[in-house]
Amino acid sequence: MSRIPTQSVLTDNQVDRINEEVMKILTEIGVDFEYAPAVEVLKEHGCKVDGSRVYFDRKFVEARIAEAPSEFTLKARDEKKSTPVKDGSFILTPSYGPPFVYTLDGGRRGTTSEDYNNVVKLCHMSQNINHTGHNVVEMCDYPDEIRHLKMVESHIKYSDKAFMGAAHGSVCAKDTVEMCKILYGMDDETIKNTPIVNTLINSITPLKYDERMASALMTYAEYGQSNMISSLVMSGSTGPVTMVETLSLQLAETIAGLCLNECIRPGSPVILGSTSGPADMASMALSIGNSEVALYTSATAQMGRFYGVPTRGGGGLNDAILTDAQAGLESMLTLLTAATSGTAFILHAAGIMHYYNAFSYEKFILDDEIAGWCNKYIQGYNFDEERFIFDDVEEVGPGGHFLYQESTMDFVEELRRPLISNRKDYEGWEAAGAKALDQVCYDRWTKQLEEYVAPEMDEAVEAELNAFIEKRCNDLIGECPALYTR
Repeated sequence: MSRIPTQSVLTDNQVDRINEEVMKILTEIGVDFEYAPAVEVLKEHGCKVDGSRVYFDRKFVEARIAEAPSEFTLKARDEKKSTPVKDGSFILTPSYGPPFVYTLDGGRRGTTSEDYNNVVKLCHMSQNINHTGHNVVEMCDYPDEIRHLKMVESHIKYSDKAFMGAAHGSVCAKDTVEMCKILYGMDDETIKNTPIVNTLINSITPLKYDERMASALMTYAEYGQSNMISSLVMSGSTGPVTMVETLSLQLAETIAGLCLNECIRPGSPVILGSTSGPADMASMALSIGNSEVALYTSATAQMGRFYGVPTRGGGGLNDAILTDAQAGLESMLTLLTAATSGTAFILHAAGIMHYYNAFSYEKFILDDEIAGWCNKYIQGYNFDEERFIFDDVEEVGPGGHFLYQESTMDFVEELRRPLISNRKDYEGWEAAGAKALDQVCYDRWTKQLEEYVAPEMDEAVEAELNAFIEKRCNDLIGECPALYTR
């Protein structure tokens, strides 16, 4: 079975025109790096520097892009769950960074470590969400100084899928790398040749990287880990109002980060990310559940193919407050776009609400269903010769049915069954409780958490991880909160 062809929204001439605009921004305007070691590295590689502003020579940029790999694999604790990263991979992760949970009754509350663990567990159990991400919700009940340790610990202990690294500066990055070394029994040289974590590095639009992001990027690149360099341009607010210039600005910012990445360690993996969307010109809030975001995602994937670098886009993006029709239609648009455009890595594929502000358990389940549809769609048709069952058609003939044909049972798995969608008749739906979709989603996630079983972990590895976390907590805040229990 082969993947359906990816869809393009730009002509070849339009791709070239965008690239010319990107190069013009990088060479004539430049990018600020508020981290002196980053500026020094780029200066040593021949870039013109004026204070913290770096100007990029076109040949230098093209050479750095050529060094970035077009594909690589992120290692998972269960090898079968390792995720190849390349054009069209369709790697799905949950929400990233929301500080609130929106509840079934329309309420709102702050997020906790219990929520964080729950999201990782739900990802572990999902057949569609194949990567647990990072910062799935904010751990508001832990101090900032040690939050990254508890987040990475959760991914390691509650799932055996691949996960992302902590991005809040070089200290968080180094701690993440050390925990990965313990998990896999690796030394410095081995891990440099084994991508394990992919970390979200965000520019500050327009045209700036702060110390936290630049230092984390450099640390991960030094250890050969993947950096997912992303830009969030708000068209009409933090960025230009026209879509072509927004796209060009976004790409200029992310390619500047790519150049730094490759200067640190040539061949270190990188992903170019799109998070851009329009500012609502009435409220000035960011809007993410719309056609503009879908177009930015598609065009970024296409530009990634032009540069030979994998790309990241948004998943179940929406501006809704309830898990309702608005949430469903906006999320379906944005996730299907990512699927059909060839986007490799998708953040916010499950559970995100209200332009990145909140997580919803019910929305996670709804998105899990949408992800199943999208996966089925991009798989396309199975053209194995055995699937052409002409003899059955001939045997049944006009007016018959295929219920008792052996091929019906042999190949019934080709027809995907829904997780939550209703296919009962009215009487059957009524007999099952006449439940609205959000209630069905609530029932499913609560049942899944009741049935969750943690993946096995070597006791010696777990003890070493616990000791490392306890020591680092003591180093950072002087005392260590109770470790997670499995």
